[in-house]
Amino acid sequence: MSLKSLLAGAALILATTVAPVAARDQPTYGSNYANDRAEIEDLMARYLFAIDYSDWDAYVSVFAEDAELEYATGITRGREAIRESVVSFSGNIGRYYHTEDGQPAKLRHVVLQDVIRIEGDCAWGRTLWVEMANNGPGDSMKMGTYGVYEDEFRRIDGRWLIQRRNVLNEFLDGRNSGPDNPVSEMDAAAEAYAASVAALP
Repeated sequence: MSLKSLLAGAALILATTVAPVAARDQPTYGSNYANDRAEIEDLMARYLFAIDYSDWDAYVSVFAEDAELEYATGITRGREAIRESVVSFSGNIGRYYHTEDGQPAKLRHVVLQDVIRIEGDCAWGRTLWVEMANNGPGDSMKMGTYGVYEDEFRRIDGRWLIQRRNVLNEFLDGRNSGPDNPVSEMDAAAEAYAASVAALP
């Protein structure tokens, strides 16, 4: 038997033994996943535009009425408390991010890769975010902070909203992700929820 035939046979064996194992490691998604994911990604983008342009009505509208927001200064619960917290936070930004003439810098948040797990009307997300501002030399762009959003979403009256957001800041002690893969933790939470729903009478 030629070397070419042996390699082809080995490739066939690998394709039939390894691929199914790898496939079982990934969650399966229902037929509505694409639409649900698009709505959740739109929600997250609206959150970022709202915070960067100080549109606090739009900002709080992405949260459920009883939502919880956690970041470095603590945990805030409920839309009105979240509004007060973010307005206060925004008012202090100029102390840390400012142009050379002392004016508050323009902040822009960006999300990179995200993983979203959906189980019925509940969803979980893990998203890498970065922040930049014009507070570099000569008011040039400077990369600032970065971290991970740990999210729980709920579909309420047909609309996806943030139920809980934990803003992890990778550069602060005690506010970083890991050491385990955040996606594995998210999958475990989603699977535990799915199992509890399945166990209901």
